[in-house]
Amino acid sequence: MTTTTTTQETELEREAPRAEELAALLLSAERPARPSALTTSLTFGWRAMLKIKHVPEQMFDVTAFPIMMVLMYTYLFGGAIAGSVSAYVQFLLPGILTMSVVMITMYTGVAVNTDIVKGVFDRFRSLPIWRPSPMVGYLLGDVVRYLIASAVMLGVGLLIGYRPAGGVAGVLLGVALLMVFAFSFSWIWTMFGLLLRTEKSVMGVSMMVIFPLTFLSNVFVDPRTMPGWLQAFVNNSPVTHVATAVRELMAGEWPAADIAWSLGWSALLVAVFGPVTMRLYNRR
Repeated sequence: MTTTTTTQETELEREAPRAEELAALLLSAERPARPSALTTSLTFGWRAMLKIKHVPEQMFDVTAFPIMMVLMYTYLFGGAIAGSVSAYVQFLLPGILTMSVVMITMYTGVAVNTDIVKGVFDRFRSLPIWRPSPMVGYLLGDVVRYLIASAVMLGVGLLIGYRPAGGVAGVLLGVALLMVFAFSFSWIWTMFGLLLRTEKSVMGVSMMVIFPLTFLSNVFVDPRTMPGWLQAFVNNSPVTHVATAVRELMAGEWPAADIAWSLGWSALLVAVFGPVTMRLYNRR
């Protein structure tokens, strides 16, 4: 009995200095600086990219889908609308590029909703970080996917005869403008991802919104051939402004009005849906 007590006391005496050293180390060391908004947003953006590594099937919508869209609409409507595929692809490709990237944005809401159902967002809210950074990270990660889709579609377009008169500079400016709009437009789907209960609901509502908005535009045909009441809607659609701006930039022109409209729509979307999304996120 005495031997056991003595052994325990000896162990406690050995651990006491270690505990004191550890406490002194923790108290004397400076706490690491709180991560900045940019750092946390980029970290969550990288997390979104790592999900593609583990689930490569997610790349289907930015590779196979854009290729299918370009080939299908070019060869289906080219001869009937413009008389030849080579003539129609000059008009179609910037428009179908805009349409495809805008349609891909809805998967942001699906990803947000999936993480909510799994309880991941509960962990994010407990972290000492800038509150919107998980949402911004999602959108930044998706911008990379939009860039991949744009590169795939432009590559296919060049193979089937698309020749942008604006050269590399015009193409880069058009894609950059499209990325700004897609980032802003994605805030709509983050709101739906937080508001709706299941990812199927998010997909259903997104399709109901995005299909009329993209098809009722100047992506496929000139709006001047449409009825007057439809022209009024199409000419004021944000997708029409972005598609026109991208088309003209790639053609070597500078459509100042459509660029201004595109940037204005982008700012409006962030100003409206950004605060709504964060309010839903904080209350979720």
